[in-house]
Amino acid sequence: MIAAGVVMGLVAAVFGAVDWTAIPTGTRAKRIATIHGLGNVVVVALFAAAWLLRYDDPPDGAAGLPIVLQVIGLLTALGTSWLGGELVNKLGVGVDPDANLNARSSLSK
Repeated sequence: MIAAGVVMGLVAAVFGAVDWTAIPTGTRAKRIATIHGLGNVVVVALFAAAWLLRYDDPPDGAAGLPIVLQVIGLLTALGTSWLGGELVNKLGVGVDPDANLNARSSLSK
């Protein structure tokens, strides 16, 4: 399953890169999208490293560094997921052609 997630993460990155190129430079949306994309590259790299370290181990024998990498990957994925939601729900990237690409954070009042 980790291998499938890594492969699909790489496929998703292609579409994300295409969307990223359409966001105007100098906007809050571009900054958020850049962090979101780079963060997801880190997530894929962490899970790929964990998968390679676990490759010869039985699933019930996994421990140590692979588990640590997966926990860090999960926590990073939670952050990048929130950023992706911010892009779509708050900034309207890919949803609204008249999106406010400099809208304030959903965390601000």
